[in-house]
Amino acid sequence: MAEGLRERKKRQTRQHISDVATGLFMERGFDAVTIAEIAQAADVSVNTVYNYFPAKEDLFFDRETALVDRLARWVRGRDEGESAAVAVLRELRTEVEAVSPQVGLMEGYDRFLRVIHGASTLQSRVLTFQREIVDRLARTLREETGAAPDDPMPALMAGQINWLYETAMGAIGREMMAGRRPVEVSREVLVLLDVMEELLGERVLGYAVRSG
Repeated sequence: MAEGLRERKKRQTRQHISDVATGLFMERGFDAVTIAEIAQAADVSVNTVYNYFPAKEDLFFDRETALVDRLARWVRGRDEGESAAVAVLRELRTEVEAVSPQVGLMEGYDRFLRVIHGASTLQSRVLTFQREIVDRLARTLREETGAAPDDPMPALMAGQINWLYETAMGAIGREMMAGRRPVEVSREVLVLLDVMEELLGERVLGYAVRSG
């Protein structure tokens, strides 16, 4: 269905507010910027900001839904004959090899991380994201495999698969904050992904294989 004029204007307004807020956060830090200042800079009312972003943290993490669903989405989209872990490894390799901003391989990502490290509320939100990512992945694995409600395997496998993702993202973050070039970090993380795959047992790598 085509996007209507009203919906398009709302989306554009939301994006404009988010972009303005992000610029201010990057310049001054998260805690130093108020909602009133964001509203003034975006030329909207404070109520309008809250209509689109109920909490200040939502302005910084404006793509939260896509982030939380990333691993579950990769698993749901796995190829025939491909397991959940192998699908996640494939997607990660694709993003890392492409030096994709989606995994933080871009200039300026270090500034984004420094803002997070400078605000305890943002750090808490990141921890919440991480729990939600694992919980959603576990639910997806349970649905995809038809596991019983009391079967511990979906949750155990979700933890193992998330380890791949968190380890790779952590390595990218550390190296980008150290001032490394995205292309250099990409090459090193590809090697790291190979090492992590070797560390996983066949039970993990063979779990939730999509049948034809």
